[in-house]
Amino acid sequence: MSNIKNPKSKIQNKFMAKQELNYNKAFAELETIVLQMENEEVQIDELAQKVKRASELIKFCKEKLYNSELEITKVMKEISNDNK
Repeated sequence: MSNIKNPKSKIQNKFMAKQELNYNKAFAELETIVLQMENEEVQIDELAQKVKRASELIKFCKEKLYNSELEITKVMKEISNDNK
């Protein structure tokens, strides 16, 4: 077997992880990171990685909230139009 790593495997793993992620899981992970940082449980060597992951989770959650708001607004408009 070769020791050469497949560069696509990292991208595929990140893509698959994003597919399995939902709002509740992302929010829970974000809360964990914040608590670890507040309790000074994060080593300096991990800090940048944790901040980057927190940033990704915040972006993911914001997108989910925004898309949910759009969908709810759409449904409410449809209901309103059906009642006219």
